[in-house]
Amino acid sequence: MESGVVSRENSSRAKSKAFAVRIVKLYQYLCDEKKEFILSKQILRCGTSIGANLAEASTAISRKDFLSKVYIALKECSETLYWLELLRDTGYLSEEMYVSLYNDGDELRKMLSSTTKTIRAEL
Repeated sequence: MESGVVSRENSSRAKSKAFAVRIVKLYQYLCDEKKEFILSKQILRCGTSIGANLAEASTAISRKDFLSKVYIALKECSETLYWLELLRDTGYLSEEMYVSLYNDGDELRKMLSSTTKTIRAEL
């Protein structure tokens, strides 16, 4: 792989793991403090699967397989952003919490989008 893509992949993996940690803590907060168990499970699943899909991508058997896994991570990231918006709009997240999490997730989404565009152009 081209060094720029490898560097971006490593950065995306690190950011996705840090984001997943924040999502797990959000899940704990929503369950413990807000007694919310349905939406919190949704955001836990998609918010932690971003990094899991990037981990899978690191062992892809082909460029197409790599692209597929990164694209799945991108979709999961977009879904996570949706759940964050819904949690804010329903009063489960303060604006401050929402902005902080959303900005991290959106930065990750942009990185993943850039990676998918670069790989697609190379195929």
